[in-house]
Formats: sequence, C-alpha cells, structure tokens
Amino acid sequence: MAFDTSGIRLKPCVDLFSTEASRQDASLEKIREIPLDQLVPFKDHPFKVIDDESMMDTVQSIREHGILLPLIARPMPDGKYEIVSGHRRSHAGKLAGLETVPVIVRELDDDAAVILMVDSNLQRENILPSERAFAFKMKLEAMKHQGQRADLTSGQVGQKLKWSVAMVANQSGDSIKQVQRYIRLTELLPELLDLVDERKFAFNSAVEVSYLNPEEQGWLAETIDSEQSTPSLSQAQRLKHFSQDGKLTEDMVLAIMSEQKKPETERVVLQSRQISQYFSPSATPKEMETSILSMLDTAKEWRSYFPEDSTLDDVNRRMRKVLEGMKRTKSRAPER
Repeated sequence: MAFDTSGIRLKPCVDLFSTEASRQDASLEKIREIPLDQLVPFKDHPFKVIDDESMMDTVQSIREHGILLPLIARPMPDGKYEIVSGHRRSHAGKLAGLETVPVIVRELDDDAAVILMVDSNLQRENILPSERAFAFKMKLEAMKHQGQRADLTSGQVGQKLKWSVAMVANQSGDSIKQVQRYIRLTELLPELLDLVDERKFAFNSAVEVSYLNPEEQGWLAETIDSEQSTPSLSQAQRLKHFSQDGKLTEDMVLAIMSEQKKPETERVVLQSRQISQYFSPSATPKEMETSILSMLDTAKEWRSYFPEDSTLDDVNRRMRKVLEGMKRTKSRAPER
C-alpha cells in the first residue's frame, strides 16, 4: 500500500542533533562589538551628553577598565544601530579612543524603545529638570500609544486620574503631582527652561509660568533679561492669573516684575527617592521624619555642625552625612 508523504516535513539535520541547551543559548541576547561610527543617538532623546568632570572621570575609567556595562541598541533599516541606553558611555568611549564598544542588540518597536530609554536614564543620580520633564512626557506618550490611557497634566482625582501617571510616579519615586509639574515644564520656552536647569528660576514659579502662552512667555523672557531677575512664586501666580483672564499685557509683565519682591523662606526638601534607601521598606513617612529629627537633635551637640554663616549647600552636605550615619544603622532597625 502506498502512503502519501506530501504533507510530511522533516527538520533539517542540524535541528535533529541540537540540544535544548543549545537552542536556549541561541535565543539569548548576545553582546557584540560594534564600531562607534555605526551607532547613532536615539531620536529626540532628552538627556544631555556634556563634557563635564563626570564625563572625564568616565573616560578615565574606560581607559583603565574598558566599558563594563554594554550599551543597548536596536537595528535600523540602513544597517546602523540606534542607541537606546548608553549615550554617555558611547561618547566617553569615543573620547577614550575606542573604535568599538560592547552592545546588546535588541529588536524594539518605537514605544518600547522610548520606555526603555527613559527608564535606563532616570536611574542616573544627577538629572536636570528639563531632562526629567521631557523624559516623563515621552514615556507617557509611548504608554498612550501602547494603548495605556495617560492624562499628561490633569490633576483631578477619581476616574480622571489615569493609572499610567500613577505608575510612572511610582516607578520614579515622585508623587503624581510632581510628575505632572515636571511635564508642565515642557511648555516653557527654551530660554526659560534653561534658567530652570541653571537654578536661576525656581521650579514652582516656572510651573506657574508654563501656563502663559508663547507670546506672554516671550515678554517675560525679555523682562527677566532686562531686570536680571526671575519671578517669585507670588509674581508667577499673578502672571498666570492675568493670563488666564486674558488681561496680561507686555506692560503688565514689566510692572509685576518691577515690584519689590517679598522675601521668601528657603526650604530644604528631601525627596522620598533620596532617603528611602536609608530606611526599612515598611517605614512610614512619619517614622522617617521622626528618625531624621532625632539624628539632628543629636547633631546639635556638635557646636560647629551648622555655623551661623552656613549656606543651603552646607546644610545639604551635612544632611547627607547624617543620612549616611542612619544608613549604617538601618540593618539594626526592627521590621514591623
């Protein structure tokens, strides 16, 4: 009797003799050495690559030890690779004289690439406000494209508070309100946003000014340049109020900015993401506050701890030393 074998397909010989381990190994991502001239920056990525002291330290480390953490890039249609994570390492490698760098090549669509690019860069210790602002916005836009509902700037609670904003806030260690404030900064003119990065324009004041339209912001930018002064929070709130009422004029901007500013109290703010590492996961904000105040009470015994002429930078440096002391005792703290 004849059998019909037309529907039977045999595996290639190499598949017949391959092991499960070898097949799993073939599916793993591999680190490849890729020439630097084949790598291109991620399109519109918000993180600045600056030749500062930190960059020079990275260059020296690469010269001595090489690049220890591979870059992540995705293949492009023209045969090159778009960097998703590792822009600073790529630049430092070029300055160090490398011709190739270790890269993990990963297939990613546009939205997945944006989310990975943002998440990998937000882990850095020093991030400018503008970088964080555009990173949050790009990530939420990508999540929106993926079908996850995102409300970029609304502060309303209940159903209008989209879970994607809450998720980004949770992942970044910022509050929902703070994420929304950062995103507001993306509405500023570049020259005003630069002042925020340079710490010449207070964050909260800048958020209020972001509600002005581009023409009104242009008037303010010119006034800041001529007056050599940025608006206080109360001035910024008045500018926003008149703008929303449709009554703000160029002369009014100058009048408000020419007023004598009331002295505003400086505050030392410690973000939760900065201090959570010093406490057990179960510690509440109140417990953290109590512990910090207790440590500061102890610190009062040091006569020169906070001299009368201490600046905010001095206070912050001292605070970090206090927190380091708390970190050393963290392991002895009982879990609740």
